[in-house]
Amino acid sequence: MQLRAFKMKLTPGFKDEYRRRHNNIWPELEALLKNNGINDYDIFYDEDTDVLFCLQKINSDKLSSDLSSNEVMKKWWDYMADIMDVNPDNSPVIKYLEPVFHLK
Repeated sequence: MQLRAFKMKLTPGFKDEYRRRHNNIWPELEALLKNNGINDYDIFYDEDTDVLFCLQKINSDKLSSDLSSNEVMKKWWDYMADIMDVNPDNSPVIKYLEPVFHLK
């Protein structure tokens, strides 16, 4: 099992819309993530900065390194592009975070 942490930036004022869209995640997107080893995924919101902190637990045996070419993922990015910082291809601007401590 691997952990992957990263952050993204939400457009101010769109927390409720972001939550609504994720509460209605498309079944095909959920299946895509799980079929590619992402079996546990949490997103936290910092209201002071509009930063989304994301934590994924990944089954390293199934991890797909590149979901960016998948049509379902591209459609989800297009769907979310109006409420968060995105790259020219509408993928979210992501800053991966380096692990520096773990208590087990």
